[in-house]
Amino acid sequence: MKHIEVVAAVIENENQYLCVQRNANKYDYISYKYEFPGGKVEPNETNEEALTREIQEELNLEIQIQKHIITVEHTYPDFKISMHTYLCNTQNRILTLNEHVDHKWLSKLELPSLDWAGADVPIVDYLLNN
Repeated sequence: MKHIEVVAAVIENENQYLCVQRNANKYDYISYKYEFPGGKVEPNETNEEALTREIQEELNLEIQIQKHIITVEHTYPDFKISMHTYLCNTQNRILTLNEHVDHKWLSKLELPSLDWAGADVPIVDYLLNN
């Protein structure tokens, strides 16, 4: 089974978190699910470099990485991921959806109201409990 190293950003602004909705995907089980933005780590790239690049590519958003909060190991039916998740903040909410179909800024307690991708559920749980 293919194993992918990815990074994800929990982006906070004014006590709310950025949640983005995936577009249609060849895998139905992640199509239109919400996730924390991020993506694959390229060769010779640190996790932090990958995260900054991915957020810029996907959202045209400047972030400040604060700290690593959790690494999620998740197995989907067709692939496995290790998702290194970082708490970040941003100075503004102006963004462009280059890959996603929707976004929401939600408080911690509102996060469970969304239909999350499987790998992102442990991050929501972490945020609710910390």
